[in-house]
Amino acid sequence: MSEQQHISVGKISGVFGIKGWVKVFSFTDPRENILTYSPWLLKKGDETKTVNVVDGQLQGKTIVAQLTDVNDRDQAASLMGWDIFITQDQLPKAAKGEYYWSELIGLNVETIDGVQLGVVDSLLETGANDVIIVQGERERVIPFLQGQTIINVDLDAGKIVVDWDPEF
Repeated sequence: MSEQQHISVGKISGVFGIKGWVKVFSFTDPRENILTYSPWLLKKGDETKTVNVVDGQLQGKTIVAQLTDVNDRDQAASLMGWDIFITQDQLPKAAKGEYYWSELIGLNVETIDGVQLGVVDSLLETGANDVIIVQGERERVIPFLQGQTIINVDLDAGKIVVDWDPEF
């Protein structure tokens, strides 16, 4: 893939019908938003290919999509298991104080006293609030509550300042 950051937004999970449509497992919220991004960069192992979304829709609890140059069930089946990526610039600009999870992964995390806790490894959606998983000398799970535990997010500086006890 190129130097531009690619964001994983889903996976092709099956075939739909006989005309080449694919079933898609979407990581977007709401999940049908995946259909608004085109082109998709498909990746499986070291192989990549770019496809355009021609059409798509919710089909019950499933999302289905028609892709360029995929015209039959066998072609659709050959795409099963491929990961779907888009480029960062395909996303709409986040509102002030809002962040895409992909922007937060990899940021350094430090306390308000300057104690380094580690790097954001991943995020998790819980019932109450989202949490960041910070990998340092040990793993920490910190609630993503802006103005409470999350004091400042500085994407340009590559860091998040938290009000968090380093012993916890």
